[in-house]
Amino acid sequence: MIDSFISRAFDVIFSFPGLLLFLVITGTLGASIQVAIVALTVGSVPSFGRLMRERVLSQRSRQYVEAAQCMGAGAWHIMVQHVLPNSMTPVLVQAALAIPGVILAEAALSYLGLGVPPPTPSWGKMISEGQDLLEVAPWISLIPGFFILLATLGFNLVGDGLRDFLDPTQLK
Repeated sequence: MIDSFISRAFDVIFSFPGLLLFLVITGTLGASIQVAIVALTVGSVPSFGRLMRERVLSQRSRQYVEAAQCMGAGAWHIMVQHVLPNSMTPVLVQAALAIPGVILAEAALSYLGLGVPPPTPSWGKMISEGQDLLEVAPWISLIPGFFILLATLGFNLVGDGLRDFLDPTQLK
């Protein structure tokens, strides 16, 4: 019952496009660092929840779980000592690969004026402020855009490397 309720809540969140969901949350609650974090978290949690659910359900039918049950281990012990550690690898890789999307979403919110408030620096806000000066001083917008590109590329490479390193099917 709880599993079904959580799955339906994730389906509802997935039914909205990510940026639209971020815009609705920040537009409703106002622009601040805390609201940006909440908006980006609400949009990202369902993908992690679905992945973790799938991994836990697949681990439940493994032989080591049955062996632990035969030895008299309780459900919580099996979950904490066996199922969760064997389920975390894909979630860690997903986290490393999700960071570029969060960077781009925050930059988009800040570009639109719904991200972090003015004294806090943001690449999206820097691009927005420099767009009027593109003909005179294009570097004002190009440099933050380049660093967004560099950061997202770096996290994607780290995520790919982490996936390759932690994948048990890879020959090493």
